[in-house]
Amino acid sequence: MSDDTATAEAETVKLSKEEKTVIDALEKLNVVQLNNVVKFMESEYGISAAAPVAVAAGAPAAGGGDEGAEEKSSYDVELTDSGSQKIAVIKAVREITSLPLGEAKALADSAPKVVKEGVPTEEAEEMKKKLEEAGAKVTLK
Repeated sequence: MSDDTATAEAETVKLSKEEKTVIDALEKLNVVQLNNVVKFMESEYGISAAAPVAVAAGAPAAGGGDEGAEEKSSYDVELTDSGSQKIAVIKAVREITSLPLGEAKALADSAPKVVKEGVPTEEAEEMKKKLEEAGAKVTLK
C-alpha cells in the first residue's frame, strides 16, 4: 500500500527545469550544509521541514482502526538528546549510519534528529540499545 502511495505522490508532482536544478544542487550538499540550508529557510521564510513529517505520521492512524491495533513493522530511530558523552554517541552514530565523522558530529549536535528511517523493528531496537549505551536518549517513532 505504501508503494502505491509513493507512486501516486511521484505522479502528481511535476518539477520544472529550474526546480530540478535546485534539487540536483541540494543532493550534492553534505548533511551539515543541507542542515544550514534548512535552518536558513525556516528562519527566513517561516517554513518548517517538520510539518510534512508530522502530517505523514498522523495519516495512517486516521486511516482506519484496524491498522492502529497492529504493531508497527518499521520505525524511525530519532536521537532526542546526545547526552553528556557526545564522543561515544558520535561513534555509535557513525557505526549505525556509516557517516563520516563531521556529519555524525553534526547529527549528534543537532538532536533531536532522525538517525535512520524505516528501520525494521528488531534492527531499530538494536540501534536504540547501542545509542543508549553510549549515553544518548533515543525515541522510536
